[in-house]
Amino acid sequence: MRHDDQREVSEQHPMQVPDEHEVLGTPLEPPFPDEMRELIVGMGCFWSPEQLFWKQDGVYTTAVGYAGGDAPHPTYKEVCRGDTGHAEVVRVVYDPEVLSDQAVMGLFWNHHTPSSGRGVGIDRTSQYRSALLTVDEDQFDLAKRMRADYQQRHDVEVATDLRHDVEFFYAEPYHQQYRAKRGV
Repeated sequence: MRHDDQREVSEQHPMQVPDEHEVLGTPLEPPFPDEMRELIVGMGCFWSPEQLFWKQDGVYTTAVGYAGGDAPHPTYKEVCRGDTGHAEVVRVVYDPEVLSDQAVMGLFWNHHTPSSGRGVGIDRTSQYRSALLTVDEDQFDLAKRMRADYQQRHDVEVATDLRHDVEFFYAEPYHQQYRAKRGV
């Protein structure tokens, strides 16, 4: 159930975003250097996947947020209540000369269970669903091919929410690079 009195606040105010990445020291918000590519992934709770990606050579920046729902500028509480339809996701911005689209998607496919429908691992609600959100048609086509390959190799039905051109909304500042701030 949507709580309209609470939606008014977040719809009018995009999330405040830290100036720079806690680990990489790079900006969390665009504009990014022209040569960079971007991919948005949902792999359960966003804290661990963000750490996985920021540790990769060629990653320029990462940020956690929400995507795939129907409300602008959702809050964590709204997403947790199921009011918005969003998934917890990680925006990965990377240098394709160092880390290809295929390599980034390979990390996605191989570091979570994309065959579970409502959530990943012990996180069993739709905000934790598997999601691969591409920024252009080439990425989308590659994602479809890699999904088909994963299904064939593992003999499972992949439940990943696979979409193109979905808006990303930043999560609250305390979620950004959460594991680094906690020394994990």
